[in-house]
Amino acid sequence: MKIYTKTGDAGETGLFGGPRVRKSDARVEAYGEVDELNACLGTVRAVVEDPEIDAQLARIQDELFCVGAELATPHGEKARSAIPAVEPRWAERLEAAIDAWEAELPPLRQFVLPGGTRTAAQLHLARCVCRRAERRVVALAAEAEVSPVALAYLNRLSDLLFVAARVANHRARKPETAWDPHRER
Repeated sequence: MKIYTKTGDAGETGLFGGPRVRKSDARVEAYGEVDELNACLGTVRAVVEDPEIDAQLARIQDELFCVGAELATPHGEKARSAIPAVEPRWAERLEAAIDAWEAELPPLRQFVLPGGTRTAAQLHLARCVCRRAERRVVALAAEAEVSPVALAYLNRLSDLLFVAARVANHRARKPETAWDPHRER
């Protein structure tokens, strides 16, 4: 099977089990952002040394493929039965991980600047990409039916990525840099 089909050369792509649409379509934008997020998590996994964080990210990458498939398949299409559904328990699992990780962290009393270890910096970047993906899915939801479970998952995932960045710094004994709004600039 060839990787190129030439069917997108005129600026259109086919939705899973659905019609052809412009590559600038809101649905394509939404699942494209989820794909970029997944790639960001791959870059984190290339540098992460913490096996617990890596295992969590590996599972999330797999789940993000399901989120992307959900977004790439218009509701009502027969193809919907061929893709795994995004499940509420996934967001609940993220919440449990957030709670467990926060228990080992000092309380957050102020904003922190993104950075620290290489892993933490990459996690902060992934968090930003996740928020952008979430915004694209919200925009899509304004014009088409979108799984509220997928949207909740992305929202919870950005929280997890923030906490994971803090954990990566904490476990590496790398202090976080607090944002000082009164610092002389």
